[in-house]
Amino acid sequence: MGSFGNPDIVEMQSDILIIGGGMAACGCAFELMRWLPEGVTVRLVDKAAMERSGAVAQGLSAINTYLGEQDPADYVRMVSNDLMGIVRDDLIYDVGRHVDNSVELFEEWGLPIWKQPGDEEKTLKQGGKPVRSGKWQIMINGESYKTIVAEAAKKALGMDRIQERIFIVKLLLDAKESNRIAGAVGFSNREDKIYVYKASAILCVAGGAVNVFRPRSVGEGMGRTWYPVWNSGSTYAMVAQVGGELTMMENRFVPARFKDGYGPVGAWFLLFKAKATNVKGEVYMETNAEMLKDYPPYGLAKVPATCLRNHLMMKEMREGRGPIYMRTDTALQALAKSYEDEFGPKEAKKKIKHLEAEAWEDFLDMCIGQAGVWAGENIEPEKVPSELMPTEPYFLGSHSGCCGIWTTGPSDLAPPEWQWGDNPPEAGKDPAPGQKNYNRMTTVKGLFTAGDGVGASGHKFSSGSHAEGRIAAKAMLAWVMDHKGFQPTLSKTPQQLAEEIYMPVRNWMEHKDYSTMAEVNPHLITPKMLQMRLQKIMDEYVAGVGTMYVTNEQMMEIAVKKLTELKKDSAKMMARDLHELMRAWENFHRIYAGEAHLRHMLFRKETRYPGFYYNMTYNFVDEKNWKCFVNSKINPETGEWVAFKRAHKDLVTKP
Repeated sequence: MGSFGNPDIVEMQSDILIIGGGMAACGCAFELMRWLPEGVTVRLVDKAAMERSGAVAQGLSAINTYLGEQDPADYVRMVSNDLMGIVRDDLIYDVGRHVDNSVELFEEWGLPIWKQPGDEEKTLKQGGKPVRSGKWQIMINGESYKTIVAEAAKKALGMDRIQERIFIVKLLLDAKESNRIAGAVGFSNREDKIYVYKASAILCVAGGAVNVFRPRSVGEGMGRTWYPVWNSGSTYAMVAQVGGELTMMENRFVPARFKDGYGPVGAWFLLFKAKATNVKGEVYMETNAEMLKDYPPYGLAKVPATCLRNHLMMKEMREGRGPIYMRTDTALQALAKSYEDEFGPKEAKKKIKHLEAEAWEDFLDMCIGQAGVWAGENIEPEKVPSELMPTEPYFLGSHSGCCGIWTTGPSDLAPPEWQWGDNPPEAGKDPAPGQKNYNRMTTVKGLFTAGDGVGASGHKFSSGSHAEGRIAAKAMLAWVMDHKGFQPTLSKTPQQLAEEIYMPVRNWMEHKDYSTMAEVNPHLITPKMLQMRLQKIMDEYVAGVGTMYVTNEQMMEIAVKKLTELKKDSAKMMARDLHELMRAWENFHRIYAGEAHLRHMLFRKETRYPGFYYNMTYNFVDEKNWKCFVNSKINPETGEWVAFKRAHKDLVTKP
C-alpha cells in the first residue's frame, strides 16, 4: 500500500451494487439472496459497519409501522394527511401491504416485541397481539434492533459480498449509453485506497441529511442531533448529480423533541398519555385549536398534521408563553392513580415502578443522550416536567418527511405516468407508454433507491424502509436479467477518478506550508469551517432555528448566491487524513442537498408546511395551484438546475 496521498486503486465489478448499510440496504440484501439466480453477482458497500449503520444505529423502543389487521388504504390516508396532502399513494400502499412481513421476520430473528397479557408466548405470525403505543406503532425492546436485522442480512449475503468502512461519494454514468448507471467510486476510511465499482443495477440507500442547518446543540453539544449525524445527504446529492429527478425536496422535518438531548416523544404522548403544555400549564393544542380550521382537511383530522401541531406550539413560543413542557410528571402520576383505583395500593406500587423503568428504557433503547441529560440535570421525569423544543430541520423520506427521489411505482397500482423502464421521463414530461416497469427505479436507468431515498412517501420508518429495500431487490433482479448483455463503460479512468476524490488531500499537500496554521490559510478551508459556513447560510436565509423557521423570497434568493459562492470555495477544502477526507465529501453532498431544498422552496409559491417553515412572501396553503409535486433535475453535463411541477393524483379516496 502506498503512503497517504498515493492511494492504491481497486477495481471491482458486480451485477448488483448496494450502497449503504441501513434498514433499506439490509432488506434488499436479505431479499436478493432469496431469489438470486446462479451467476448473478452482488456486492454491498457500507460507509460504516452494518451492525450500527443508519438511522436505527442506537436502537429503537418502537416499530412505528405495523398494520396488523388495519387497511393499507387507511395507512395511505394517515400519511397523506400528515404530509399535507401531497404524496404518492401507490408507493405508500405498496409499503403498507408488505411491511408486516418484515416485522414478523424481525421477531423470528430475535427482536423482542411486547405482547398483550395472555399473548406473551405467541409470535405475531401465530396471532399474538402486540402492545400498541399508537394506531400504527408497536412497542419493542430494541437496543439491539439494528444488530439483529444486520446479522440476518450479513448471514444471507455472506461476508465475501460485503465491504464496510468504504464511503461511496460519486455515482458514474455509462460512457456509451445515455442516462444509464454504470458504477460508483469511493474510498476506504481506514486505508489509503480508492475503490471503483462497475455494476448493471445500483441501489443508492445512503440515508437522509443532517447538519445541513445549524443545529441547536452547539459548543460542547455539537454533534448531538435527532437524526444520525453521519447522514450527509449522500443519497440525494449523488443521484441528483447523475441526472436523477428529485421530488418534494422543499419538505423538511422539524421534530419537537426533549430539549438538548433530542429524546423522542412518541412513547410519552402515545403510551404514557402525557400532555404538552405552555408555561402556564395550558394545553396549547386545545387553546389554539381554532388555528387548525385554517388548514382543512389536514388540521381537522383526528390527529392533525405534524407540521400543524408545531405551528400551534410555535405560536406559544413567539408570544412569550414558553417554555413548552412535556408533562411527564402528571402523566405518570395520573397512571399511578388509575392503577391504585384498579389494583389497590400494593399492586399499583409495583406497576408504577415498572412504568418508570419503561420511561427510562425508552431512551436507553434509542437515545441514551437524553437519559444522560436527565441524569446530569437531576431531572426525575415522574416528579418534574421536561422542556420540549423544535429541532433544526432535517431532510428525510422514511420518517415524518417526504423529500427524496422520483421513482417508479408498483405496476398494479401506479398510473402509467408513474411507471417506466428503458425510457424514463424527461423533465416535466410523462414517460413513453408501454414500457416494462421496474419498481423503485429512479429516472436514471438501472439506478434504484428505497427508504430515505424514495420521495413523496413518508412514514415508512424502520420497518417500511426494510420492506421497501426488499421491493427494490426484486425489481433490480428483473432489471439485471432483462439486460444480461450490458457491459458498463466508464468515461474516466480510475486514476482520474482517484484524483477527483483526493482533491482535498492534494490541496493540503500543496498549500500546507503557506502558513503555520491550517485554519488561517487563503488557499485552504477545513471541512469543519466549510460546514459552519453552510449551516450559517441555511440557518439565516432558509428558515432555520435562528429565524424561528421564517424566510421569504428575497432571503432565499440571497441564499442561492451565497451557496453558489460556497460551492466555488468548496474546491479549497483540505484533508489532512482519511477522517477529514470523509468530512470533506460529506460537505460536498450536504451542499447539494441544501441547494435542492432551497431551489424547491423558492419554486413553490406557498407555505405548504407551516410549523416546519414559513415563506412569508406566500404565507398560505394554496390548494388550487400548488397541490402538486415539485420536482427538479440537474443536467449532469452542465450542472444546471431546473424545477418543474408534476401533477398530483389521489389513488385512495380521501376525506
